[in-house]
Amino acid sequence: MDDSPSFTESFDDPRITSQFCRRLSGTAGDLVLLGVVHDHPASIARVERVLERVEPETLALELPPVALPLYRVYAHKNDADEPVSPRFGGEMSAAIRAVPDADPVGIDAPNVSFLRRLVRRLVADRVSPGTARRVLSSVGGATREALACRVAATLTHATSMTVVPGDRVEYDCEPDDPPARQAAHERSHVAGVQALLGSVETDGSALAYRDDTREHCMIERLEEIRAEPGDVVAVVGVDHLERLSTALSA
Repeated sequence: MDDSPSFTESFDDPRITSQFCRRLSGTAGDLVLLGVVHDHPASIARVERVLERVEPETLALELPPVALPLYRVYAHKNDADEPVSPRFGGEMSAAIRAVPDADPVGIDAPNVSFLRRLVRRLVADRVSPGTARRVLSSVGGATREALACRVAATLTHATSMTVVPGDRVEYDCEPDDPPARQAAHERSHVAGVQALLGSVETDGSALAYRDDTREHCMIERLEEIRAEPGDVVAVVGVDHLERLSTALSA
């Protein structure tokens, strides 16, 4: 049963709405799905506020397992001048810091399950060599990024440096802006991105193969996790929220 409206309304926070937050009840515990926009102040605040209340046994993050150590380092790195939220890692490291006693797990590709499913689908659909090459090239890029995170975690943990792969996303919105402004800015950003994506035909494309397979694997992993006793909070990109919610409610 999805009782997200009453759950979200109980927070009295414009950043926590059913557009970005779903609670699914289960026999072993509740699963709370939090949709986020990477590095957005409203998303970081949403994650922190919800986790202050829910305190799950398991924290499922849309991160490759190999990249998870870097975000754990960001979450627990202490600086005298550091703000309440971690300086690096956005909503993912904020989530880890918010519930230090939870077990964090990475549910995103690349991983062995993802690669197996992807190859089976490409073979079954008899995709063209060009499409297969583009899919595998995309996966190779994602794998290199994940491995870069693993190396960065080792360097950050072992030295006084803080290694940050990639660039932080900047918005015309700040962490100290009022919640209503943060929420409005985030909704506008999501609407603009969805309108842009809706105008692009992706069926049968390399991107569609990769992302559909990613979502299948995330759904399978969340089903495994929620079968264990205890509540679970999953932090995922908002573009995945509806599909994951529908599949996990079935």
